[in-house]
Amino acid sequence: MNLPTRTWIPGPERIGADSRAHRAGWWSGFLWSLIYPTTNQRVMPTVSGWVLIGLAFGIGSAAYNAANNILFIALALLLSCLILSGVMSWVNLRGVSWLILVSRPLRAGQEAPVTLELRNCKSLVPAYGLWFDLLTRPVATGPRRPEATIRATSGQIRAAFTQLEKLTVRTTLLQRERLNPRGETRLDWTFVPARRGMVRVELTSVGSLFPFGFLRKSHGIALRRDVPVWPAPVEYRFVEVAATPHPAEGVRLAKAGSGNDLLALRRYQTGDSHRLIHWKASARLRRLMVRQFAAESTPGYFLRIDATPGIWPREEQFELMCGFSATLAEDLFTDGRIVGAVIDSGSVIEIHRAGDLETFLDRLAVLEWRPFQREPALAAKADLGAGGADSAGINRAAPARRNIITFAPEGIRGVAAYVDGKITATA
Repeated sequence: MNLPTRTWIPGPERIGADSRAHRAGWWSGFLWSLIYPTTNQRVMPTVSGWVLIGLAFGIGSAAYNAANNILFIALALLLSCLILSGVMSWVNLRGVSWLILVSRPLRAGQEAPVTLELRNCKSLVPAYGLWFDLLTRPVATGPRRPEATIRATSGQIRAAFTQLEKLTVRTTLLQRERLNPRGETRLDWTFVPARRGMVRVELTSVGSLFPFGFLRKSHGIALRRDVPVWPAPVEYRFVEVAATPHPAEGVRLAKAGSGNDLLALRRYQTGDSHRLIHWKASARLRRLMVRQFAAESTPGYFLRIDATPGIWPREEQFELMCGFSATLAEDLFTDGRIVGAVIDSGSVIEIHRAGDLETFLDRLAVLEWRPFQREPALAAKADLGAGGADSAGINRAAPARRNIITFAPEGIRGVAAYVDGKITATA
């Protein structure tokens, strides 16, 4: 049982050249940008553009050799079409702004929606046929030590770039409809994150072939957004109920619930069970009255995530543990039976609202696996398997807590959850 997907839209980032913001010296800036464009702009002829340029060279040579005015007129028409194509493509891109919207939460192995919002800030000229190159790739979260690549072979360098390219997803979004002046439109795209962690959604370039397709004009864009990807939900099964009774378990609470103690009588409402009707009170008050029982407290659980090097010798088990703990935290939150969590020696996260649970899942998304480095870690692993976790570490992170859920490897592939030293669930 998982939480329903909540849509959370982060603050947008807008980028683009707005012609209204630079009225002073507009014509001088316009002419100078045509003569000397910025470094992030590229104009390249297409196949038809190269054909037009070659045809212009041929007609120009013939015109100079034959001194024929008709050939000179044809040459002027070809060159004017080429220049007009560049100017109109520049005008088509100018005054268009765009922003990236990424909807959370993002989960590994599930489709993630990305929306590109376009707005034409021009008051007279519409925009046609724009395309947008986007990519997503994982982002390293922790600090990396400098590594020298002088001794690396060319094969190792190519393998590293190939591995990075495999994790990179690229796409091109096309604006197929006309974007009217002062108009807005949206382009949607979905991708599937391969694994948990931070993923970067980046808009790399914006281009246009408008109006004739002779020139390919593009703008290099540095618009990016880093979003955490939560672990994928996993299936698990309960072995036995190993929860230690909560100090307040079974205590009558002063709120409505499904306990055994009568809290109050209230007027019957549509949808109430007929078994709850108090017939004597209804006859005395001459209206239907139903019984309302008091709620009883339920035990709360505290999650302890330990990523000490050596406890998790296999990265596959570590990833399974992350998904297991995330799924278990969501299920406990749905039942109202989770009080908090802690990851390694970090600060304790008190989980009372959906935002607290999202904070825990965000931290779990960027938790890194650290490989086995020393032999004494096997002793820590044995202590964790026997008692669920290091009791001293638990007391330092969450003093005076009970019903602490810890995780440890089970075999070579599985992961087990312990409650106060007793195994309660496996994945």
